[in-house]
Amino acid sequence: MSARPYRRETWLPYGRQWIDERDIEAVTAVLRGDYLTTGPLVPEFESKFARAVGAAYAVAFSNGTAALHGACQAAGIGPGDEAVTTPMTFAASANAVLYLGGKPVFADIDPRTYNLDPTAVEPLLNERTKAIVTVDFTGQPSRLSALKAMAEARGIPLIEDAAHALGASYRGRPVGSAADMTMFSLHPVKHVTAGEGGVIATNDERYYRKLTDFRNHGIVRDRARLEAKDAPAWYYEMQSLGFNYRLTDFQAALADSQLDKLDRFVARRRAIARRYDEAFGGLDEVVTPYQDGEGESSWHLYVLQLNLEQLRAGRDEVFERLHRENVGANLHYIPVYLHPYYRDLGYARGLCPNAEWLYERILTLPLFPAMTDEDVDDVIRAVRSVIRACVPETSAR
Repeated sequence: MSARPYRRETWLPYGRQWIDERDIEAVTAVLRGDYLTTGPLVPEFESKFARAVGAAYAVAFSNGTAALHGACQAAGIGPGDEAVTTPMTFAASANAVLYLGGKPVFADIDPRTYNLDPTAVEPLLNERTKAIVTVDFTGQPSRLSALKAMAEARGIPLIEDAAHALGASYRGRPVGSAADMTMFSLHPVKHVTAGEGGVIATNDERYYRKLTDFRNHGIVRDRARLEAKDAPAWYYEMQSLGFNYRLTDFQAALADSQLDKLDRFVARRRAIARRYDEAFGGLDEVVTPYQDGEGESSWHLYVLQLNLEQLRAGRDEVFERLHRENVGANLHYIPVYLHPYYRDLGYARGLCPNAEWLYERILTLPLFPAMTDEDVDDVIRAVRSVIRACVPETSAR
């Protein structure tokens, strides 16, 4: 028996920003003002963001990758050092270690949560390890308590890549309040956007100072920190080697306006995820995302795992069929060390079996706050129809 898949009329992407008139007015006001960059709105946004995530400090960067670069530099990673991280992430999580001459060491994932498995991390820690870089995959917080305890026992920081997890919580506390440094992304498909941008949240003043210096060429203007104590008012010093990783004021204005809607955006993401759970929970051919109960996800992504043993089609065919139905399924992620660049560095297939097994079976479904109920219905109908079409003839229902 074959089924003719449902086809919606217009393309539905897996993620998209939601910009309203208040956002546009906020940016327009900056464009009409005196400052486009290095003005007052970036520090105002940083203070507001820090309060939202329960941290003492927040440092805004030009993008999330720049923010991770800053966090790894603040952690003291340099040539010959190592940082343990997950392969199930965007390449930036590991690339930031390479930028500083360090070596990413990949630990396998928990096969249920898809997050870094603390029991896989422990054996990889050694005297060269300068940080643990965990990733809150799809928006579900990592096992932060276990990872933080490991990091503290070795006197190294826990860096949390929470690009997916703004608005999530762990043991009742906002993500951003637990790790030594937590990175958030302001990319358009994330929970709130600045067009591009990233933020590091921290409770440690030492990291805060290192991060603010790093994003601005290592230049210091704070008179209390200057070596020249009797310098004139205009004087500044470059005390370390940094980068130009500053966020602009008009981007900060957009992000600040978006942050006002964070609770509403997260609530909508959670509602869509519940609809998907209800729709697909009874299908033997798929596995819905597992939530471990220690944290509450903010659902950046909804990743559906295919039970390939019960399908006559592979992941790629299901992907293509969904695209033909105008449902913009995506894939998150190719394990980082399988990319050609990492292969050329000496990383080999077989390093993290759980991550590799999962990679062959997952698809990301559309999930973003601007989706209508009809959009959600379209995704559900298309997925169920495509799955039915891919069930072997002998077991078709």
